[in-house]
Amino acid sequence: MQGRVLIGVFAPALAFAILAFAIDDGAALDATQYPDWKGQWMRLGSGQGAPWDPAKPWGAGQQAPLTPDYQALFEANLRDQAAGGQGSDPSYRCIPTGMPRVMIAVQPMEIVITPDTTYVMLELFGTLRRIFTDGRDWPKDIEPSFAGYSIGKWEDTDGDGRFDTLVAETRAIKGPHSYDSSGIPFHEDGRAIVRERITSDKANPSVLHNEITAIDSALTQPWTVQRSYRRLPAKEPIWSEYVCSENNRHVLIGSENYVIGADGLLMPTRKNQSPPDLRHFQ
Repeated sequence: MQGRVLIGVFAPALAFAILAFAIDDGAALDATQYPDWKGQWMRLGSGQGAPWDPAKPWGAGQQAPLTPDYQALFEANLRDQAAGGQGSDPSYRCIPTGMPRVMIAVQPMEIVITPDTTYVMLELFGTLRRIFTDGRDWPKDIEPSFAGYSIGKWEDTDGDGRFDTLVAETRAIKGPHSYDSSGIPFHEDGRAIVRERITSDKANPSVLHNEITAIDSALTQPWTVQRSYRRLPAKEPIWSEYVCSENNRHVLIGSENYVIGADGLLMPTRKNQSPPDLRHFQ
């Protein structure tokens, strides 16, 4: 995503406010019952284009189990990108990447655990996830959002008396959104369900694994990928504010995307692109 900037400004007020309310029925959080996920986390490895499945190549190499109709849409999107367009990836317009793509963690994330809620705070698009672990049921009506609505529970998978795995399900994810920058699409019905199993690496506590499964009408079957994150070594990490709209040079006119050049004038994004319709200008 070109034309984006990172501003070196960290606002700790949110994190402090969350920690201040880490209370369950008047009792403070018993840290011995939960894993130590403090610090700053980023995706493990790189991968060209930050593909959704880090074990496979970007684009068609992801082998997403799309239905024929959505496979055709995806291929048309790839042809547009190859010609210089943006395809069906909406993030170039500063539409948040949302769930589950934001969990690629191309920018750092922080995890704050409280008894009732686990907060996942991501620099990318300033996304704040709340994973409710207070035993609530799904609301009858949920206002869709890019982060979605998440309900989870903690598990002790090795029987040592300490939680080590957070299981979560996310619904009501607002569109448009895609799995990654190659534009792998979700169904437009907005009924996608994303399930996660986030757990510490048994051999290295500074590595997290996230098994993510997408259930969506654009898929022929549930699609599961394994993503991992590494804890950055800094004891006092530096956080940045991600402001997508600042210096974003993309301009969408009608159905066509243009960019603003260094001279302040519109430029085409691909060869032989027609100029915008100027019928309202004299």
